[in-house]
Amino acid sequence: MKTAVVLFNLGGPDGPESVRPFLFNLFNDPAIIAVPQPLRWFLAKLISSRRAPVARKIYASIGGGSPLLANTGVQARELETALEHGGGETRCFIAMRYWQPLTDAAARAAAEYGPDRIVLLPLYPQFSTTTSGSSLDAWHNAAQAIGLKVPTTTVCCYPADAGFVAALAGLIRPALDHAEKTGKPRLLFSAHGLPKKIIAAGDPYQWQVEQTAGAVVAALGVPQLDWLTCYQSRVGPLEWIGPSTDAEIVRAGKDGRPVVVVPLAFVSEHSETLVELDIEYRHLADENGVPGYFRVPTVDAAPFFIEGLARLVKISLASADGRLASGNGGRICPARFGKCRCDLPLAA
Repeated sequence: MKTAVVLFNLGGPDGPESVRPFLFNLFNDPAIIAVPQPLRWFLAKLISSRRAPVARKIYASIGGGSPLLANTGVQARELETALEHGGGETRCFIAMRYWQPLTDAAARAAAEYGPDRIVLLPLYPQFSTTTSGSSLDAWHNAAQAIGLKVPTTTVCCYPADAGFVAALAGLIRPALDHAEKTGKPRLLFSAHGLPKKIIAAGDPYQWQVEQTAGAVVAALGVPQLDWLTCYQSRVGPLEWIGPSTDAEIVRAGKDGRPVVVVPLAFVSEHSETLVELDIEYRHLADENGVPGYFRVPTVDAAPFFIEGLARLVKISLASADGRLASGNGGRICPARFGKCRCDLPLAA
């Protein structure tokens, strides 16, 4: 049996000239700006034009483009290796949401491979309509456009997957040890933020982020650990979920506490870790007298994480065609989160 595993991720510009079209694709997504066309097109044009100069400077500080595609490629190859002894043949395909390789190109590549089964695997451990949900919609449209009719299952989320949690805990422990030399550390789990109205509409993202943080703390088993979950990358006039990571760094300075910052919702290094966490927030920590700033790496291709992804693929292969399931095979979100797609057909 031939299996195609499609890895969903955000994508990022590969050079200065692609920053503006990348931003346009981002803001032209109805999951990001929920207004009808053609108004969304005009807003995307306006916002991407205004933000491109600043974004180019951000990417210039890490070589001019995003390393996300290269990092995702390593994960794809490691996952293929982890699955090669499971019987049959497996090939991974990368579907980026906002820059190349885009979802339609990934769908065509998967179709040319001629798989017997397809597994859709978001590299977003926590489900949100703005990330995994948007990628699933894009895949459904792309597959339908080319007539790709192959039995397909989906891992919708895995916020407390044992492999993901073990990989994070293994990266955090040495950082905590180093931080303790400068005082009693405060562990900041930093995830990408969202406007409050998205969560209020039933998106389970914040709840799932909290599940990840709680599972990692339990795995660490550190007595009286000082920790909290916070959110970064706030933009625009809307009220966002909190507390914000930058505010917590300032508070740690006032308390005289070193901080260990953990990227909780990112599984690969990219601009939000390499620039926002490593440069901007480190500078903020220095300005506010934080006695020590320690940033934990993303899980990338850590063996525990890759093993976890392989297990998730196998769980999905055992599911019924066209279904979505969480990492434990069923719905994990409380009923109040109406935007959860688990146990719904792929096209729902």
